[in-house]
Amino acid sequence: QVQLVESGGGLAQAGGSLRLSCAASGRTLSDYTMGWFRQAPGKEREFVVAIRWSSGRTYYTDSVKGRFTISINYPKNTIYLQMNSLKLEDTAVYYCAALVRGSWSDPKSYDYWGQGTQVTVSS
Repeated sequence: QVQLVESGGGLAQAGGSLRLSCAASGRTLSDYTMGWFRQAPGKEREFVVAIRWSSGRTYYTDSVKGRFTISINYPKNTIYLQMNSLKLEDTAVYYCAALVRGSWSDPKSYDYWGQGTQVTVSS
């Protein structure tokens, strides 16, 4: 079992930056792919980015490429999402999730979820 706790959300201006953290605990984290998803009001949960714990291989959705960066601090078992050049449309609740196997971009494939953290981008 894996426990995930997100933090770091808040309010930012368009063009600004925020860094989200996801503290992970549990056995054999190296077996997992860690993903970030987001969900805006009235919309479906949307894939943002994922990283394979063991290899560091990443996969980004097109809308955040060049703006967002995912990374892992292995001693702290923490996944970071650095978000730069924020846009109004980045406003959403952001969720950290863990996947053993399946499609990295499909939320239904993920086994564990954090509680989410709100990101609001203002003009």
